[in-house]
Amino acid sequence: MKRGPTGLPAWLVQRAGALYLVLFLVFLLASFALAPPHSRAQWLQWLAHPAMRWALAIFFVALLAHMWVGLRDVLLDYGKPVRIRPYLLAALAAGLCALGVWATFILLRIPT
Repeated sequence: MKRGPTGLPAWLVQRAGALYLVLFLVFLLASFALAPPHSRAQWLQWLAHPAMRWALAIFFVALLAHMWVGLRDVLLDYGKPVRIRPYLLAALAAGLCALGVWATFILLRIPT
């Protein structure tokens, strides 16, 4: 018996991404509650730290992956008629890629 594709990988990507998003937001809230940056220089110093840059980059990757899985499922479930689904998915992919490029541009513009 041949098994078809399952939704487990997409489910795992979405759940792992959601877990990272929650943990990162808790970290941000704790950081801002304990030592909030009060000036632009403090913000830039905080953002320029390599660990923070990597954490933000992973945050954006997790966010975009989470959005892709969720919105793709919505389009597959409710995108009628079926023949327009590939176009809807292509538009979604293009939009998320544009957001990814924008996030990368923002992260790279942070002075070190």
